[in-house]
Amino acid sequence: MPYKAPEGKGYADVAAHFRTLIKNGELAPGDSLPSVTEIRDQFGVAAKTVSRALGVLKSEGLVTSRGALGTVVAKSSLVITGADRLERMEKNGLRYAPGETSSGHRVMHRSVYDPAVCTALDLEPGDEAVIRIRVFRQDDKPTSVGVSVYPPHTVAAVPELADDVRMVKQFDKLYTERTGREVVKGQRTAHARQASQDELNALEIDAPPHSAVAVLVSTVTFHDDEQALGYWEDVYAPGSQVPMGE
Repeated sequence: MPYKAPEGKGYADVAAHFRTLIKNGELAPGDSLPSVTEIRDQFGVAAKTVSRALGVLKSEGLVTSRGALGTVVAKSSLVITGADRLERMEKNGLRYAPGETSSGHRVMHRSVYDPAVCTALDLEPGDEAVIRIRVFRQDDKPTSVGVSVYPPHTVAAVPELADDVRMVKQFDKLYTERTGREVVKGQRTAHARQASQDELNALEIDAPPHSAVAVLVSTVTFHDDEQALGYWEDVYAPGSQVPMGE
């Protein structure tokens, strides 16, 4: 159904539409966007508005001009968070974007001492939790390390979390199906810090011993109406572009 954008904001809405398709993996690098005429007709906006929207996407490195091919999706260093992957799967069922894979899957039972994780999950230092780790890759190049931590009461409801295999369904859906409680995603936050040696190894960064390599880290905690259920952390390779939610 054609969408008529509010007057004065058409270019932003057109850009947001295609940005979302790219972020969700529905448009892959090399895919052509519709022509200016087709976009103009779809959104009911002027050609100048379409050109401005495409200019915004080009400035963000999401699309590029390819002569006779028109405007195509560019290869970019855009890396989404684990929470965004949940939303992508909810919308279109895609676990991975085009060209994206994952490796290094590990599942561990560990005592937790990290103050941020203990606070987020209401754990005492030394309490045991299940930790799941995986490395996300784009065109076989590491882009981020995903770490998820689950307290015992979450694992009791979703025992698959403790199995050293890839989950076939997201934990929040399984938890809600089995408990009847809605899983709510908390506020995502981001900060920079020095990468650990394990993170450097996972991201295949060859840095001199004892050198400081800064990485961007995003975190989010999941809850039901009574307690925290999981803590997710994504560690991004230097140079990655991470889209920030509104």
